Amino acid sequence: MSDNGLSRRQYLSTVGGTAVTVSLAGCFGGGGGDGGDGSTEITAGTAPGFPPFEMKQDGELVGFDIDLLEAVVDETDYTLAGWEEFEFKSLIPALTNENIDVVAAGMTINDERDETIDFTDPYYSSNQAIVVREDGDFSPASLSDLSGRAIGAQKGTTGESTIQSELIEPGNLDESNYNSYGNYVLAVEDLQNGNIDAVVIDEPVAQTFAAQRPVAIAFTYETGENFGFGVRDGDDEFTQALNDGLSTVRDGSTYQDLTNKWFGQQ
Repeated sequence: MSDNGLSRRQYLSTVGGTAVTVSLAGCFGGGGGDGGDGSTEITAGTAPGFPPFEMKQDGELVGFDIDLLEAVVDETDYTLAGWEEFEFKSLIPALTNENIDVVAAGMTINDERDETIDFTDPYYSSNQAIVVREDGDFSPASLSDLSGRAIGAQKGTTGESTIQSELIEPGNLDESNYNSYGNYVLAVEDLQNGNIDAVVIDEPVAQTFAAQRPVAIAFTYETGENFGFGVRDGDDEFTQALNDGLSTVRDGSTYQDLTNKWFGQQ
């Protein structure tokens, strides 16, 4: 995502269709410095459309990731100046280009991403779920049952990687049968409208869609993923601060309170 010609100190963001200029003066940028004035402000990036981790409600950015990162940063010497919104696939470029300082977007820690950015300690574990229409006649029980069907996932996600590595590359699914989306809301809407037969998505997000829409989880594919906050490679001081803050949040009641709030787990 381009900075539209603006400097590092003024970044143009489009939120809810409205152009907003966000001042980034004093943000530490690449090395965890203080911007020359003692400030330690940071800007976070996320990708709405991944409930209950990040979504828009009445125009407001909300979700588990939003609340958790804010709680973690509150336990550090850094200050969260604000949030920027991107499509999921644009988050890592935004981070490496220093448009944002941390990614909180249900991002799975994996070797491919770890070649470009670093991650904090894990804060959530998940598997992939295969979602179908609740009133449909398609009831797959394994990935092999998806062969020959129109399948969807969000661009740049583990769901997409699962489809590519487990179905398309082995020849079990034609590339033309895979549909990619900018976010999972669009994928689930296409599923509801009968344009695709299944969506591959993280399990807790699938549970949220199943509770709110006429879709159901057909089965779960175990991947043992861990989510982490994405940080720039080399920002060791900042990464350690987030890890310490996360540890503090986990040791207290805040993490469980947020888990109860967003996932209904006791």
